[in-house]
Amino acid sequence: MEKITILLSDDHTIFREGLRSLLEFEEGMEVVGEASNGKEAVELAIKLNPDVIIMDITMPEINGLQAVYQIQTKIPSIKIIVLSMSDNEEFVTQAIQAGVCGYLVKQSAANELITAITEVYKGNAYFSAPISKILLEKQRFPNRRSSGLTLREQEVLQFVAQGRTNKEISSLISISVKTVEKYRQQIMDKLKIHDVANLTRYAISKGIIK
Repeated sequence: MEKITILLSDDHTIFREGLRSLLEFEEGMEVVGEASNGKEAVELAIKLNPDVIIMDITMPEINGLQAVYQIQTKIPSIKIIVLSMSDNEEFVTQAIQAGVCGYLVKQSAANELITAITEVYKGNAYFSAPISKILLEKQRFPNRRSSGLTLREQEVLQFVAQGRTNKEISSLISISVKTVEKYRQQIMDKLKIHDVANLTRYAISKGIIK
């Protein structure tokens, strides 16, 4: 029987090793690669073209949401499942908008991850119970206020909170310094936070950085 090929993307080595052991125990699954950050995940997705990617959100270089977007833009046939500590509503919404087929919290049981992989491989969607509840509440209360940050703004916020300069951010995501400055201003205006220290606190509280 043809195996489901899987790429793991998480910045914690021990967690990745645990996932690999779990998945390789399954007869119909094969882990073909591991990435420790979003940039590696994109590169390995292009190189290996796995059936399914298990993606964390909060990672260095580029975060999981931006990696999802880039992978789906380049290879939309790859199925992506977010496996994250965060059940932040904005992360869930933006992950779906970026193209994920599933979203599980890391507290999920091992057999639920196996089920999720099998379901998305078949072309279905799969969300763990806490995520389904968030999606249901979003449908019931569509006007509930959120930060309104776009994927790109969250990416810039991540780098700002990590202490990167505008020039460094410009180089990392291939946009001009002027555009970085524009994004920084938009982030501050939307969040009504106008200093780096409080932007960093906000990013930590929302799980954008650790």
